[in-house]
Amino acid sequence: MLSQYIQAAMRQAKYEILPDDGTYYGEIPSFQGVWANAETLEDCREELAEVLEEWIFLHLADNTPLPVVNGLKLAVERVAEKSL
Repeated sequence: MLSQYIQAAMRQAKYEILPDDGTYYGEIPSFQGVWANAETLEDCREELAEVLEEWIFLHLADNTPLPVVNGLKLAVERVAEKSL
């Protein structure tokens, strides 16, 4: 499920070449603060995926809701503990 969610989010990524230095900039609009900048498009995609993963883990650890992506929802659900 996590892999599917990340892949779906990455498909929403937008990329551009920055006119100042010719590097690639990428972001995922639904994920505030998830962006990357690198010399090549491939490096930018890899860095963006790493930033996205870290962003997801941070939000899950903080129990902050994540955006629904193509009907995929990630959330931490508490499971009732069984008393012995």
